[in-house]
Amino acid sequence: MREIWFIRHGESLWNAEGRWQGQADPPLSALGRSQAHALAETLAPLAVGRRVLLAASDLVRAMETAEIVGAVLGLAVRVDARLRELDVGAWSGHTPAEVERRWPADLARFRSGDAAFAPGGGESRLALRARVGAALAELEAIGADAIALVSHLGVVRAFRPGTQLAPGTWLKLHSLADPAPPGHNPTPEPAAL
Repeated sequence: MREIWFIRHGESLWNAEGRWQGQADPPLSALGRSQAHALAETLAPLAVGRRVLLAASDLVRAMETAEIVGAVLGLAVRVDARLRELDVGAWSGHTPAEVERRWPADLARFRSGDAAFAPGGGESRLALRARVGAALAELEAIGADAIALVSHLGVVRAFRPGTQLAPGTWLKLHSLADPAPPGHNPTPEPAAL
């Protein structure tokens, strides 16, 4: 069975400030670049002797992470805008406290897991699953042994609610699209932060 190495981009400047990003495009922080280098070194032994496809969201924080990983693994990055983070509309750029103060009912609905709700007037998790699922189906058709997918926390959470994944870490899946068993919360593979 093909593996998917789901990689959350390294820390961005807005991650460091605790801001909702959505599809805003802040770059990696210095720590984020360091996390990407450490992650690449962790993944390098796993790529030896395997056909690995490296794909990334087109947002700069994912692209920078993927380029660092690709340089170490000797892989070109396949860029796909469909791998972008959930569009959080008007929430983008705000801190969680600001969102809580300005849109308390909407935040409660989002946190309840309502997959049809579009936070900040942006995009629902259902729409996110559809666009990422289409991209992933195309990537899987290429026939690599593993897909290293550099994307965003909202992407993996759209498929596996409640997943915790720090910036610059990864987890190994056999399918992003297959539902997780009840009560399943994937644990990230060991990775340096």
